[in-house]
Amino acid sequence: MSMQRSTLSYLKWPLAVTVVGLGLSGWLGWATEGSWSGVVSFLIVGTVLAALEIALSFDNAIVNANKLEEMTPVWQRRFLTWGILIAVFGMRIVFPLAIVAIFAWINPFAAVHLALSDPDQYSEIIGGAHGPISAFGGTFLMMVALKFFIDEDKSIDWIEMLEKRLRVWGSIRGFEIAFVLVIVLLICRSLPEVEQGAFLTSAVMGLLVFTLVDGLGIYLDNIAGSTAAVGAKGGFGAFMYLEVLDASFSFDGVIGAFALTTNILLIAIGLGIGAMYVRSMTIMLVERGTLAEFRYLEHGAFYSIFALSVIMFLQSIFHVHELITGGIGMGLIGLAFFASILHNKREAQSP
Repeated sequence: MSMQRSTLSYLKWPLAVTVVGLGLSGWLGWATEGSWSGVVSFLIVGTVLAALEIALSFDNAIVNANKLEEMTPVWQRRFLTWGILIAVFGMRIVFPLAIVAIFAWINPFAAVHLALSDPDQYSEIIGGAHGPISAFGGTFLMMVALKFFIDEDKSIDWIEMLEKRLRVWGSIRGFEIAFVLVIVLLICRSLPEVEQGAFLTSAVMGLLVFTLVDGLGIYLDNIAGSTAAVGAKGGFGAFMYLEVLDASFSFDGVIGAFALTTNILLIAIGLGIGAMYVRSMTIMLVERGTLAEFRYLEHGAFYSIFALSVIMFLQSIFHVHELITGGIGMGLIGLAFFASILHNKREAQSP
């Protein structure tokens, strides 16, 4: 694909999905409510859900773009095709149903029936699982952010005073794991005793999954480096890493969606539309080399990830509105973008 593609060309598929998705939202509103007010209501909620997903996942697009640049072309295509199917159907439909099946001790078919026949009870079960979900997602995302900042090969700093110290501390073996576990224990002590076991177990699972997925990626890259195996370096390991990362980002959006509607089909449509825009932003960032052009944009994304991980932990204690979560993420990325522009101007003016 050419590097000269227009911005509109990247939005071709998302716009098509938007038209189809909003059409389905309107039809669902009529089928559910049987009135034009129901159609309008479902259209509005579907649009808000799509916007919510884009706001919460813009940093995800930046991180995906950074990882995709290291992947082989065949695995890039697989992530952008298979990955969108997993993101939309897996995380927006299967994941909420799996939560209900596990926490309500019912089979998946009963979970589907519950979602369609009694959405209020379905939403209540999802809400009851919020603590463990936040523990898993918060732990995984905090490890992702810390790995970026303590990387000894990292040569560009945005907030130099902080990031240089983090690299020094990161030279201590296991520093990031110890840091995350301290945060987990502090949050755990703030919870009612009956909730502490599930929270701690989910946090440890998040740490374990990160370690396994990250280790798998390193192992496959090492194999590729020593044997020149086609498709290994930047291949399956990187693909799995991005899928788990995408899942962790999706937790907040899926849970937040139930504050707007309990209709599982409408949630899937709205968040699915947003996921298509995030994928298109990822492609655009890779093809245009935006991360290289704006040197601090990646830093802003990882600061945003760290902030999101903290918010997810706090969600276990009290509710943080999704607009605040999305606003903080977009604000940090906006600051990084502005700092990058200033740096580029200084570079252009220097002799």
